[in-house]
Amino acid sequence: AGLGEFRIRDLNDEINKLLREKGHWEFRIKELGGPDYARIGPKMLDHEGKEVPGNRGYKYFGAAKDLPGVRELFEKEPVPPPRKTRAELMKSIDAEYYGYRDEEDGILEPLEQEHEKKVIAEAVEKWKMEREARLARGEEEEEEDIYAVKDDESDEEGGKEKGEEGQQKFIAHVPVPSQQEIEEALVRRKKMELLQKYASETLMAQSQEAKTLLGL
Repeated sequence: AGLGEFRIRDLNDEINKLLREKGHWEFRIKELGGPDYARIGPKMLDHEGKEVPGNRGYKYFGAAKDLPGVRELFEKEPVPPPRKTRAELMKSIDAEYYGYRDEEDGILEPLEQEHEKKVIAEAVEKWKMEREARLARGEEEEEEDIYAVKDDESDEEGGKEKGEEGQQKFIAHVPVPSQQEIEEALVRRKKMELLQKYASETLMAQSQEAKTLLGL
């Protein structure tokens, strides 16, 4: 370590150059039919018995492993904290999370009531000002009764009569079913839904055949 950073880097480069030359000779030996030393040869270990660290085929020996930037290269990243499961997240969710207890502190409700009164007062004041402006321009008219029926419309439709006291009486132009008829129709519809849900095709065919024979 006392040789200095630049000398250490030069020596480490020289070692890696010799290792590349050694690899070329091993590959040539394999081409000539000899043993594959790259596969069966011993691993390169440091003085602690650990495999020599490297990056993309470049190895670092001795003090070169402690050079600036090299140590960080082989430091393992911290393990990320384990993610919580959905069940663990749901444990901390209660009614307060959804805002159902916001009014229990007695603070929010008075503020909402005060704001509501303020908004209503502003709306009323705005309506009064608009009404006074229309009156000043002579545009104020009586509110029209949207439920009133004009006489000419009733004559054309022919569907309105007046009672003894002048009250309007309407006549339905289509048959209106009674309450009993509506209940019977609902029962028949419910029976058909149950038949379609639980009955087989054979049973449905038999039922339809029986209805045909009975004239139903």
